[in-house]
Amino acid sequence: MKTLDLSFKTSTNKVHHLKLHYANDNLSKEVVSQAMADLAATKLFVKDGENLVAEPLAAKYVETIETPIITAPKA
Repeated sequence: MKTLDLSFKTSTNKVHHLKLHYANDNLSKEVVSQAMADLAATKLFVKDGENLVAEPLAAKYVETIETPIITAPKA
């Protein structure tokens, strides 16, 4: 499964990640960049006075690969 990991600088200069598990995995750089800018402009993610998505920094797809060690018997 691929996850879209969006990194933002907070209003207190920390790094905050927003991870989207069911995002389209073929998005262009331009589309993601514009979406991150739009998200930052909304100022929806504020906690204790800190804007968590104040400035877009980076975006990447993270792919998780599961390797079963023991599997449950099928009923």
